[in-house]
Amino acid sequence: MKIIHLGVGQLGTNCYIAYCEKTLQAGVIDPGGSPEAILAEINKAKLKVEYIINTHGHADHIGANDAIQQATGAKVLIHYEDAGMLTSAQLNLSMYIGGGFVCQPPDRLLNDGDMISIGNIDFKVLHTPGHTPGGICLLADAEKVLFAGDTLFAESIGRTDFPGGSSSQLINGIKNKLLILDDDIKVLPGHGPETSIGWERKRNPFIQ
Repeated sequence: MKIIHLGVGQLGTNCYIAYCEKTLQAGVIDPGGSPEAILAEINKAKLKVEYIINTHGHADHIGANDAIQQATGAKVLIHYEDAGMLTSAQLNLSMYIGGGFVCQPPDRLLNDGDMISIGNIDFKVLHTPGHTPGGICLLADAEKVLFAGDTLFAESIGRTDFPGGSSSQLINGIKNKLLILDDDIKVLPGHGPETSIGWERKRNPFIQ
């Protein structure tokens, strides 16, 4: 698996283009903005985008969904509990940070434990609510990579003071679904620098 990382949108959200080197099939994870930059990377690498995967439904993670979908024909995937955020400027919080927008509804609703295949790469959906009700992480176990969305950051965790947030749910999900993973799993969060499960287990003050 190859990963292209871009900082997109007003909040510098981490967007990841993960693709299979053999098939050049790709998934765009959290295209929160800057669609021209994302599409430039897709075209440069000659990728076929199969899926747009939102780790949750906040505006800074879904802002370029429609533009990427229109350009590539990719299907939009999101956990079923956050699906309504795509079509509501109030629920996705965009009405509070710049006028408001909505996206097309999702093509596939995700559940905990679902598998997503992109070329020869398999991703497992880990439902980790707390930042939002339908927040997820994506585990590419064979590749030793976890796309953590806004659940787990380098020595921090996602905010829980937005509507639908729950600190107890977030901590529970991190401890019971993420910290049980191998130390050498690379963590690619929705904001900020990458980290690892082993580092966060030892150094994250929010989950000690």
